[in-house]
Amino acid sequence: MRKEVERILITDDQIARRLKTLARAIERDFRGRELVVVSLLNGTVIFLADLIRHLNLPLHLDFIGVSSYGAGTESGDLIFTKELRLDVRGRDVLLVDDILDTGKTLSRVLTKLRALKPRRIKICVLLDKPARRVEKIKADYVGFEIPDLFVVGYGLDYAERYRNLPYVGVLHPHVYQPPAKTPVRHERT
Repeated sequence: MRKEVERILITDDQIARRLKTLARAIERDFRGRELVVVSLLNGTVIFLADLIRHLNLPLHLDFIGVSSYGAGTESGDLIFTKELRLDVRGRDVLLVDDILDTGKTLSRVLTKLRALKPRRIKICVLLDKPARRVEKIKADYVGFEIPDLFVVGYGLDYAERYRNLPYVGVLHPHVYQPPAKTPVRHERT
């Protein structure tokens, strides 16, 4: 898989250092209050596990399953594949996602969460890619702001591959872009 990665954008050491900083900021904002951490499946799992290991807060954990990508690179229709089990009414919620890209997914998830009447919702993302934003969504805690590149690793995938890479890397375009069609030459006889 490494040969399909053009370059490493964020190393595993950079991620580890940043997670500690994010955890401290979250702890300051929630000041020891009980927290419901709601994570979006599937790409967030690695980031989530490492982040909550650094949180010194009483917390409950639940997941929302969403799917918006097929085998391609463009966002499709959002489908909820798993609903929350925990009651978040009147509680503090930390919504965790791997990447804030167009904002479409988080916008729909926030609408669903707000209908459940939590006390407050804060958003934490590993990566923020503002160049592609179409919804007015802003994360409260951001690991790294990145340019408009197709990234994989540390939970992020392409066609359900590369999630297990310990870093965030830029995928070679030939891996995810279909080959260009060769023009057909018509010769006169």
